[in-house]
Amino acid sequence: MAKHEAGKIKKGDTVVVLAGKNSGKQGQVLRVLNKKNRVLVERVNLVKKHQKPTQNSQGGIIEKEASIHTSNVALNCPKCKKGVKVGYKFHDDGQKVRVCRNCGEELDT
Repeated sequence: MAKHEAGKIKKGDTVVVLAGKNSGKQGQVLRVLNKKNRVLVERVNLVKKHQKPTQNSQGGIIEKEASIHTSNVALNCPKCKKGVKVGYKFHDDGQKVRVCRNCGEELDT
């Protein structure tokens, strides 16, 4: 299995979907599944799930996010205003930060 950019995308990042039925949509990453190279993006790739009633919640058909493969999403650069590839840069104090490969803007704030 090839290593994709699962390590370059973190929870809370804004990403753009590049491929599939949701291509072009933007959303915030809710969860990163590193072992499967997948991410859950807020309000993207919604599926309907039939849920049985439990003591805590009512049953019925609910909508929830399904995971998307990391190769189909790109980190959104606020300066470029589009999905970009991610590179790394080291500060003088040894701190490693993510940078936009297109414009060089730091993505970690």
